[in-house]
Amino acid sequence: MKKLISIVLTASLAAMSVFAFAGCGQSTETSGSDFRVGAIYINSQNDTSGYTYAHHKGITEAMTSLGLDPEKDLSIVDNVPEDAEQVKAACDQLAGEGCDIIFGISFGYIDAMEEAAAEYPDIIFSHATGYKSNDTNFNNYFGRIYQARYLAGIAAGYKSLALGNNAIGYVSAWGTEYAETCSGINAFALGCQSVNPDAEVNVYEIYTWGDQDLERQAAETLIDTFGCGVIAQHCDSAQPQIVANEKGVFGCGYNSDMTAEAPDAHLCAPIWNWSAYYATAIKAAMDDPSTFMTTVGNYYEGINSGLVEVSALSGNCEPETQEAIDIATELMKNGEWDVFSGTRLSFSGAAGSVEVTQSDADLLDNTGAVIVAAGGASVDDGVIQGSMNYYVAGVNQVNATAEG
Repeated sequence: MKKLISIVLTASLAAMSVFAFAGCGQSTETSGSDFRVGAIYINSQNDTSGYTYAHHKGITEAMTSLGLDPEKDLSIVDNVPEDAEQVKAACDQLAGEGCDIIFGISFGYIDAMEEAAAEYPDIIFSHATGYKSNDTNFNNYFGRIYQARYLAGIAAGYKSLALGNNAIGYVSAWGTEYAETCSGINAFALGCQSVNPDAEVNVYEIYTWGDQDLERQAAETLIDTFGCGVIAQHCDSAQPQIVANEKGVFGCGYNSDMTAEAPDAHLCAPIWNWSAYYATAIKAAMDDPSTFMTTVGNYYEGINSGLVEVSALSGNCEPETQEAIDIATELMKNGEWDVFSGTRLSFSGAAGSVEVTQSDADLLDNTGAVIVAAGGASVDDGVIQGSMNYYVAGVNQVNATAEG
């Protein structure tokens, strides 16, 4: 059935010129394998850092580890905006090219991929960062990136102390509208406060997942207007780090190690090792697609699986940073502690003798309301993934509206 659909769609798509996809010149020649991977990217497959780069790297590494040739067995439609019509057309194109599994990496692809999964029941559709799924061929995948953001916050906290500047900036695509961004901001702030209790994280929200001009402008405002000495980010490009480098401050990137783009500024970045998921998903689809939703299902892993981590620290970090990060990492890995609990970590001591104190304390939002009572267990995964729509104490949004 899928082969018949593929033939019909390939012929139809060849006759249509309504949609033009930039950068989708991936070869459809196969390597001898009868399995094909499809991918829909928000930006270009040729990006050298950032969000799309991290996913593309993960997919190609996973394919290679499984004996597939990304040059021949991977079809890509890139630069696809979060527009349902264009996402659906991308799904149709990849189905027409005979893809057995199709990954879509942006949140706004969610509804179009759900529709495509119903239309093409013989193809696995796997959606990053979303929450929808079905029982047969449509799942979602994400991870505990908040854990890695906490670790990056430790690096930022040490740098803020060294600078004598408690103002830390954060360029974010979105804020409390999405639990994904909000939980990351909160975890980063708590990491900062574990080292510098007086740290304040100032969020500049740009109201789009990817706009390099807005990312740059937000970073400039955080530095020039709000006096931030460290710039963190949840956005696609390295522009906030490049601005930090230009203006003589410091920063924590995202998705990939951005030290090359900002050699005098970058501290470290929360990063994804997406190959951990992609290898699992592709192998399951190759082995038996009919059991994909029971063997893989909706995927949500963290530091323990190797899906998320913090990049290697640059020479811009303070000397105590690595020890503190190692301590926090081990506490997360052994299950003794997690970020959004009623236990706070406090680091002290010089390099070579860093110590951590664990103290029961209410986890408060920035209005003073109790999120988790002192000593309480971490909030549920469902809150972190779906309903964390508040900032913790010490986080301020500095632009209140999209026009502000």
